[in-house]
Amino acid sequence: MKSLRRHRLTTAVHVSLLLSALPVVAFAQDATTDTTTGQQARTLDTVTVTGTRIRRAEVEGQVPVQVLTREDIDRSGFTSVADIVQNLTASGSALNTKFNSSGNFGFPPDGGGVGAGAATVDLRNLGSKRVLVLVDGIRWVNESSASGVGSSVDLNTIPLSIIERIEVLEDGASAIYGSDAIGGVVNIITRRSIDGFALNLHYGEYDEGDGATYGADFGWGGRTDRADWFLGASYYKQDDISAADRDISQFPVPGTGLSNGSSATPYGRFVFQDPNTGQVYSITPNTGATDPTYTSGEPDCPATRSDDFHCFTTDDRFNFAPYNFLLTPSERKSVFGQVHYDFTPAVTGYLKVLYNQRHSVNQAAPEPIFLGTDAGVYNHWAETDLVIAANNPYNPFGFDLTTVGPNANLFLLGRRPVEGGPRVYEQDVDTWYVNGGLQGSFGSEHVYDWDVNFVHSESSADQTNYGSYNLKRINEALGDVNACLAIAGCVPLNLFGGPGTITPEMLAWIQPVVHDQSENKLTSFSANITGDLFTMPAGPASFAAGFEYRKYEGSYTPDPITVAGEYNGVPSGATSGSYDVNEAYAEFNIPLTRDSAFGKAFDVSLAGRYSDYSTFGGEFTGKAGFRWQIADELLVRGSFAEGFRAPSIGELYGTFSRFDATLQDPCSGAGATLPNCVADGVPAGYEQPNPQISVVTAGNRDLQPETSHSYMLGAVWSPTWGTNSSWSEKFDFGVTYYHHTIQDAIQAPDAQTILNRCVATLDAEACSHYTRNANGAINSFNDILDNLGTINTDGWDVDLGWTVPSQSWGQLRVDWRNTFVGKYDLTNEVGAKEPRSVGIETNDSAIPEWTSTLATQWHKSNWGVTWTMRHISSLTESCAGADGFPICDVSSTANTPSLNHLGSVTYHDLQVTWDTALFKGLQLIGGVNNLGDKDPPVCLSCSLNGYDASTYDLPGRFWYVRANLKF
Repeated sequence: MKSLRRHRLTTAVHVSLLLSALPVVAFAQDATTDTTTGQQARTLDTVTVTGTRIRRAEVEGQVPVQVLTREDIDRSGFTSVADIVQNLTASGSALNTKFNSSGNFGFPPDGGGVGAGAATVDLRNLGSKRVLVLVDGIRWVNESSASGVGSSVDLNTIPLSIIERIEVLEDGASAIYGSDAIGGVVNIITRRSIDGFALNLHYGEYDEGDGATYGADFGWGGRTDRADWFLGASYYKQDDISAADRDISQFPVPGTGLSNGSSATPYGRFVFQDPNTGQVYSITPNTGATDPTYTSGEPDCPATRSDDFHCFTTDDRFNFAPYNFLLTPSERKSVFGQVHYDFTPAVTGYLKVLYNQRHSVNQAAPEPIFLGTDAGVYNHWAETDLVIAANNPYNPFGFDLTTVGPNANLFLLGRRPVEGGPRVYEQDVDTWYVNGGLQGSFGSEHVYDWDVNFVHSESSADQTNYGSYNLKRINEALGDVNACLAIAGCVPLNLFGGPGTITPEMLAWIQPVVHDQSENKLTSFSANITGDLFTMPAGPASFAAGFEYRKYEGSYTPDPITVAGEYNGVPSGATSGSYDVNEAYAEFNIPLTRDSAFGKAFDVSLAGRYSDYSTFGGEFTGKAGFRWQIADELLVRGSFAEGFRAPSIGELYGTFSRFDATLQDPCSGAGATLPNCVADGVPAGYEQPNPQISVVTAGNRDLQPETSHSYMLGAVWSPTWGTNSSWSEKFDFGVTYYHHTIQDAIQAPDAQTILNRCVATLDAEACSHYTRNANGAINSFNDILDNLGTINTDGWDVDLGWTVPSQSWGQLRVDWRNTFVGKYDLTNEVGAKEPRSVGIETNDSAIPEWTSTLATQWHKSNWGVTWTMRHISSLTESCAGADGFPICDVSSTANTPSLNHLGSVTYHDLQVTWDTALFKGLQLIGGVNNLGDKDPPVCLSCSLNGYDASTYDLPGRFWYVRANLKF
């Protein structure tokens, strides 16, 4: 007879009906008959849940674990892992396919690249790199973005079809799992087997008739006396939505017209000094004017002109927004299989293999070409070595325009070659995962479970960029015409004639196809053992212990023209590095009392892990918790945990890269006369030439780990008057308080904060980050990673679950999940608070004070209906240079900046299911997300598309249909 301990959940699985605050109760049982009483008794099997490595029959623990079952996943209406976990109330802002990343966000300072086409998860607003993602308890490889070495897991590499359930631990767990588990753990449990075949088909689109999502999943599984297996394949495709197809995304900043448009236009903007007269001009061709007779009294432009140019004004700016994607297209194909085989009654072997392929696309407006001393693009071909020769046949001014030496007279040339088409970034990402191992048990009086496993996984990405330019070749094509013609293939370039004047021959010389590559690898070996040490008066003392070895390898290889410094886009250097870690851990659960004056039960748990990294040495983390079952209906629990996060490969070894930040220079316009601006070298009349200021960042090999402390205290109440009564089959209420403190957080200081601090105080450290040229423009901004600042956050999870007994009209179930963020403070290296805080929208992310999900489920016979309400509380943001526009609802004063109010949003989702009798095993599902057609609030500071894509749904209703067939 097989050992009962090797069968998980053989008769029943119970998952607590409470949500994020409620612990998970899972048990397995085999029924046997007592020969004396004739009644059946249950023998509890042992299982392991996220948050502990101890296998035991009763796993209601010291930490909150939220379990999303397969039924929960299907009821959500979402078709990706990321969409599901990003809609948890404890989730913060994270990357998803609503971000049109490439070409717009540049390179983030962690060296991870823009993550184009990827999707991540953030818990407790601590960042995706502080969340550990596991698959069946084993670490998953970090993403490859093709533009850096990522430090987060791309959830798009894990197909939804292979998932049995998702367990989310909302507590620090470094002592249990090691690095990265500061904000929490997402453990994805795969389908081990099914009986027969399963086919799932789905289709959905927005009510505008776009953004179609469709796919198919196929599964086959079975079992014999000694083996069980599962094989699945899935296909998923998501079509794009253009930013031009929604009102909110048609302009760079909704409600402000062209004020935040680009000064790089299809007609061109030219800021230069005439060497013959000393006059400075800021002009554009009349053909590009809204009103060709418009005159201006700007200090760098004469009031009137008699030639073919006029003074550049806001009306001449370029609206780049309609060229962007509001929803990025993505196509994913995957195959997954696993098999378990009992070699003996006490030893089982297993093998799991996954291959996932993703093709995704991002698109941005035609790439601007910025030349001149004020261009701020960190490229000598554009800023210090350029000469637009007087003999260039397209130079209309009759003299050299140059950035060279003391005679430099070209300050800014902004031209957007629409002839070259939009920037298109195509990513092809391949992910491999192989996991094999043995598991078993031994012992008689005390039975011990053990396992050993080996994992190797790789994620590699290739990104192809169409629509960019080679600055060296632009330089050659603008220079002396005879020198250009002496170079094979060089064609003189016309940047002055307006749209249509850059010919295909000119484009062939200056427009390359750019290829970038990146790769992440993870190799891991671990061995674990768990069981009961000895029996105490209150029960057995149990433990888990083990060893783990991991090796991380990563690289990013940009295109040769990028390495050579010729790329017109975001410059970056190659990155390559690796490190390994050896770890040992031990965990104990000690029952102190049972059925005493102190209540039903009181247990304590202790855990510790020592990690030895090849990059910085050793680190120890510990954790302690308690579980106090005061009565059958009341449980109190708490924990204290130390945590750490090792610096990633990108953070350690990332080389030169640039992040194009949207910043407001306090010294622009009227601010130029401020005493500190004058002292900073800003001349009177200075106007910020471009809202984007390039910030250079890089990794730091001297980085040390981030460290953290986490506290959790919660209670679960299941009153007897709400159990098995006429009005309530079960009623549960839970509340959890959490607190996280992270010290030595790895980050680059916020660029806007640095700029504001320098201007306000002339603080030497802040002012050392950037320099200005003679015209006042910021021409360098350095922001290198370091162990800076502290993060403090706390809040509450409050949850309720209620099941109404079955009636003639059916059965009703209500689940209400709430997260209230009480505090989120991020202080920088000098102890000053950074802008990010509760109720504030900043840097394309938000921390709402209250997020809530209320799900009401009704079912009767073969029918089921689910109505879900998702609520996000209101936010505020700086008007980000949009002062004076009606959208700013708080007027600016000397002490009160102008603010934009982002109202609260509640989404309504509806789903209907029918287990049809037309065909055995067929289930039909239809639903609508955002049934009320609620638009996201307008965001002025967001980089793209007029709203925060990490917090809100896309504008419009999304309807879908599904068919699930088992046979």
